[in-house]
Amino acid sequence: MRAVLDWDPNDPDTVKVHYDVSAWSLDQRAELAEALADAELAHVWVDEELVVPEQLEPDVDAMFEHLEELLGPFPVGLDDDDPGVEYGLDEWSPNDRDSLTAALVDQQVPHRWEGTTLVVATDAESTADELLDAVERGELVLLSPDGTDAPQEALSTMFTSADRLAKDPDGNGHELIDLAPSLEPRRPPFGVPLGVWSSAVEATQRLTEQLEADDHDPSAIIGAAQDLRAIVRPYV
Repeated sequence: MRAVLDWDPNDPDTVKVHYDVSAWSLDQRAELAEALADAELAHVWVDEELVVPEQLEPDVDAMFEHLEELLGPFPVGLDDDDPGVEYGLDEWSPNDRDSLTAALVDQQVPHRWEGTTLVVATDAESTADELLDAVERGELVLLSPDGTDAPQEALSTMFTSADRLAKDPDGNGHELIDLAPSLEPRRPPFGVPLGVWSSAVEATQRLTEQLEADDHDPSAIIGAAQDLRAIVRPYV
């Protein structure tokens, strides 16, 4: 148990570090909260900010980096002092708005949604214009319209296999091994951002490689399984 868990966040002499995660989805914040609890890192939530004692800043920074590697780039919130540039997209389909959001996150463009109105950082207007044009031209599609997306069952198989192997590295991984060759990084299942799906496919490949390796390493299998489970959990 970490001694720093006894910290008092209300102590005015305690130096605290704030992380604004207001742009993160609820699932992403849940993953962060679970990771903090698992690592026994002292923290409190103040509205949509994570607050930790200064002593833990390196540990939390490293956790953020690891989660971003697993779950893809996180949304970047718009600075409170930036009025931003507004785009009224009420005539766009939900699919096109989702595709645009995924692209904004991937490009790390600070933004927020106010209903169907997109607000982006003032200095990112040209990048946002390019992404909007690309969506309108059909060049940025989150969900393929031709029915060739990965089946939703793939997510369930990936999660259940990873969860089982994270607990028992000597367990049955044949279902995941059979699935892996059919996964296309550029064809996510319905509702899964492209960047997340690509990370999930890569994590599946790493796990199956460990399962098929001659030098069976249980700890490596557990680590790879935990990574895959964390990526797909919000989508099953």
